[in-house]
Amino acid sequence: MSERSNLRLIILGILIFSLFMTLISRLFYLQVMEGDEYRAAAENNSVREVVEPAVRGLILDQAGRPLVSNRTSIVVTIDRQKLNQQGEKGDLVIKRLAKILGTTPESVSERLLPCGTEGAPKPPICWNGSTYQAVPVASDVDPQTALTIMEKRSEFAGVTAKLTAVREYSGPFDVNAAHILGYLGPVTEDQITEQGQSDAYDRLRRTDSIGRSGLENFYDTQLRGKPSVTTLEVDTSGQVTGTVDQKPAVSGDYLVSTLDAKLQSVVEKQLVAAIQRAQGQGYPGDSGAAVVVDVRNGQVLAMASYPTYDPGIWVGGVSQKQYKSLVKSDSLSSNATQGLFAPGSTYKVVSTAAAGKEGYSLYSDYQCPKQVKLGTQIFRNYESSAYGRISLGRALEVSCNTVFYGLADRMWEAAGGNDAKRDSADPIADAASMFGFGTPTGIDLPGESAGRVSGRTFKVQNWEAKRDTWCANAITGYPETRKTDPKLADYYTALDKENCADGFRWREGDALNAAIGQGDTTVTPLQMAMAYAAIANGGTVYEPKLVKAIMGADGSVIERVAPTVKSELDLPKSTIKFLQNSLPGVTSDGSGKSPFIGFPLNQIPVASKTGSAQVTGDKVSTSWFASYAPANKPRYAIVMMVTQGGTGSKTSGPSVRKIYEALFGIDGTTVNPNKSVLIGGAPSKELPVIRPDGTPVTPKGKMSGVVTAAGSG
Repeated sequence: MSERSNLRLIILGILIFSLFMTLISRLFYLQVMEGDEYRAAAENNSVREVVEPAVRGLILDQAGRPLVSNRTSIVVTIDRQKLNQQGEKGDLVIKRLAKILGTTPESVSERLLPCGTEGAPKPPICWNGSTYQAVPVASDVDPQTALTIMEKRSEFAGVTAKLTAVREYSGPFDVNAAHILGYLGPVTEDQITEQGQSDAYDRLRRTDSIGRSGLENFYDTQLRGKPSVTTLEVDTSGQVTGTVDQKPAVSGDYLVSTLDAKLQSVVEKQLVAAIQRAQGQGYPGDSGAAVVVDVRNGQVLAMASYPTYDPGIWVGGVSQKQYKSLVKSDSLSSNATQGLFAPGSTYKVVSTAAAGKEGYSLYSDYQCPKQVKLGTQIFRNYESSAYGRISLGRALEVSCNTVFYGLADRMWEAAGGNDAKRDSADPIADAASMFGFGTPTGIDLPGESAGRVSGRTFKVQNWEAKRDTWCANAITGYPETRKTDPKLADYYTALDKENCADGFRWREGDALNAAIGQGDTTVTPLQMAMAYAAIANGGTVYEPKLVKAIMGADGSVIERVAPTVKSELDLPKSTIKFLQNSLPGVTSDGSGKSPFIGFPLNQIPVASKTGSAQVTGDKVSTSWFASYAPANKPRYAIVMMVTQGGTGSKTSGPSVRKIYEALFGIDGTTVNPNKSVLIGGAPSKELPVIRPDGTPVTPKGKMSGVVTAAGSG
């Protein structure tokens, strides 16, 4: 054999040896290194899960009344395995079923198609669950139809009618509370991805419905409970050969909210009354919010937003037309926690606090002219006229803007005026942050807005974000606007040149506008309520709470939610005392007097501040009424706001009075705590009683149409 042939044989041998070693290495990797993973995958190929969700926990008011419950619904399901065994007869079953349900065979068949397969409709119509799980094709089926299906099993092979729990949002006293309670919707693909490769039996699955907003969302884990999971063993042909494991459902926990349903009903009705009152005065009155909090612990006793929606519309899935209508009406978001509005004169308590902290005399007299001129700008009073020389307390009572302009101007000058640096003192902004403005309150709801505090910090941040645009516009000079309105283009160009050069500068006009809650400052009604609650209780800013406890369906107490202190007002006690002594005068002898004429202020003194926040453009002012009572022993803070509603005293004030009358049991000038909407005349200190079968004991001792978690597994 030649040397060349030997070389070829050697090379071939090396090649075969290399391939052999590669094969051995790969087998070693698969069987030893990755053996566990592949064994698990093999096991997964031989088992399938059938999942039934647990009955969702109830949401109760503080007295035990169900705000969100479950009702029974007859659901018709189809076992696709049994249906497929019928062959072509399966089509006849679908046709019979569609006829008796009053729908089309196509609509029934669509619900049987797995999501993602060819021709399948989008969720939630397609089926996102296991192929071994019965597929629901109709809900709220009438009992006679269900009975017919069950009696004629031979004609409806694989079809079953059963009772299931469906969410119900019909609260007592016609309570809506949609923005607080929220609603359910299908789990999203992002949420499935976020949980990773979890193998926990209570993990989210594509068939799950979860909380999409409100308390339903924030406490979804507690409310959802744990599903019933049956693990089936199947052979290579997909036939079930046995049951490997079975985990029973664990019902969801109950939320005991801080809300009182009867008070919530009053607040919702009075907010609508304020909207109608604004419209009756010729104003648009297009939206609003109202908040009632316990000043001693931050618990929210009632909270309403207008416009609102029916949360029950989401049960069973909302149509595209319905969803577009909700978006168009701007009713999905809560004005109380997400809406941002200029606070107007209700913000003057912040300016007063800043002046007190900076050492300005709160008991001196100040000039209250009708207007002041600073530079080329004229700053006027809005709700009041010229009062001459008055005390600061009186300035709060009559809401004299020019007194607060003067204080703001002095603080601005003391910080350096036009020569101030970016990090110079900003007393009003600092005081606002102290009250909790500019940051979320921390309420147990998703999507809360932080608001914005107008001040040096905001001015710099805004300049850094918009500088490039301002500078570019200063160069181009608004060519399109210039074609039709050269003067307006010149004005815009000059403004952008100024902003481009020193738009970060905190100017005198900025400081004056900030002092009366105008300019760039925006707040939520809930932030305002917590600020006034802090004044009432002596300086503690609480995180507002909507849930006071979490209880099991068997009545056990799982968790009591304690009050949470967000911050303390870093103010001299004399400053807080000054505000406490001055604000009752607003109601008795100031801008808040008219809606409380005839109210027994000698028995229930009310501290308040009105506000009429001006809005840019042709819009009408925002009506504000911020308050707490009794002023001499504070219990409740109430804030109401109506956009394009005019003055605080004429639009919001009368409704705030009605809420106080309901809280204290006031009829004319008579105060009777026994007539309060609150049982016992005060928020309940005790938790409601839940019977062993999961039924809460309501004040009237009755519950109807409610499916509880107990025994519903």
